This record gives sequence, structure tokens and C-alpha cells, in this order.
Amino acid sequence: MRRWSISKTDIGKKRPHNEDSYYADDGLGLYVVADGVGGHAKGEVASQEAVEQIHGFVKAESAGIAEYLAKPDDEGLAALRRLLEAAVQSACYMVYGMAEQDPEQKGMSTTISTLLLAGEVGIIGQVGDSRVYRLRGGMIQQLTEDHTLLNYKVKHGLLTPEQAARAPGKHVITRAVGHKDYVEVDTIHVDAAPGDRFLLCSDGLHGYLRDEEIGVIMGVEPKAAVDQLVKLANDRGGRDNITVVLVLVG
Repeated sequence: MRRWSISKTDIGKKRPHNEDSYYADDGLGLYVVADGVGGHAKGEVASQEAVEQIHGFVKAESAGIAEYLAKPDDEGLAALRRLLEAAVQSACYMVYGMAEQDPEQKGMSTTISTLLLAGEVGIIGQVGDSRVYRLRGGMIQQLTEDHTLLNYKVKHGLLTPEQAARAPGKHVITRAVGHKDYVEVDTIHVDAAPGDRFLLCSDGLHGYLRDEEIGVIMGVEPKAAVDQLVKLANDRGGRDNITVVLVLVG
């Protein structure tokens, strides 16, 4: 299947610099969004290094992707999931190592949401609170789980979703790439069909828009969709950097 993408990142209205990074490789079918953490500790370094490391790692194993495409089966799919997990772990080790060597970068880390499209399957790797959505037949679905303190409390019955919506600390994440030399990576796979649209975004976007709003905008002309999403997040405050990667399957 054919795939193509439109991407955009914006500093927002409040931050002094942009700590988000992204990578979109339509030929490889790999898409990554990273939201750097650290401020003065160089969150932008962490996010940029992570996306480049993931891209390089997956590209080096492109023969394995081709093998799966030639003969799709459960074993090959499991191998692709392991590949994406290993790519994120490699980025984690690299970012952590850079921070250990440079006191000015101590404490830097990043979220990661990454999507690998391989034939009729999309493999997702997730750490932190950036997100991946899929729009199909006018219906939007959040495919990733936020690794945040509030989401943890909701999952374990410590807060109701209504209480969490009003609680402070929405952006306190419980997992990050580079915070330590290892991180737990969520990997899932979903089917991909002609007409599907996938959106990878940082919390600077989804923190301002309801899922239903994102879905409606995702359905319009691709470049206009990306521009509208970024503009709306800025119009509603723009207190964080905003990054979107819209992927179309045809």
C-alpha cells in the first residue's frame, strides 16, 4: 500500500525554544514524534538524538521488514515488534549515556511515539504521553496509552476520569526515554487499510483538543488538517511546543 505524510512542528506561544522533534520516512514507513524533557538540561537534544537513533536502527534492519512483506506471518510480526522495541531501547541508552558524559545535559529525556507501517500492519512503540491516533471511516481511536501519573491513578482506581480531568499534574510522566539506561516500551500492532489516517502528536496538541475534534480535522485535506491542528492548539493557549505527523494510507 502507498503511504505519504505531512508534518509540522511549532514552538507555541510560551516556550523559549522547541524541545519537540519528529522523523517521517515514507519510503521506510517509519514515523516518530518525540517531546523532549529537561528545559535547561537540553530536552531538544534528547528528542533529536532519540528520533535519529530510532530511524537509523530501523533503517539498518530494513531487510527484516522486506522479509516480512514478502511473507507476512505471526513470527515475522513478532520480530518487527521486537525491532521497534529495540530501536527505542537503543535511543534510551544513547540519550542516557550522553547525559552521563555532560553535566549540562544531566536529566534530559524524551517521550517517544513511533509508528512503523509494514504492508497491512502498523506497529507502534510508546513511551510517555505523546500519542498515536487512527482515523477510519470517520471514527477516531487513540491507539497509545499515556504514561502519566494521572492515568496511572485512574487505571488503579485512585481517581475517576472526571477527577483526573480537573486534577493538577497532567503532564507528569511516569516513563521517559533517557531518564535511565532502560525503559519499559509498550508495543502493539494494529491493522492498516486503504483510507486510514494515522496521527502522531505531542501533548502540546492533544492537551488542547478533544479526540472528536482531532478526528474531524484529520479528515480534511492533509496540509490544511496539519495547519488547522497547530493553529487551534495555539489559539487555545499554546503553552507547549506542538508537533504533528499525519500519515495517509492509500
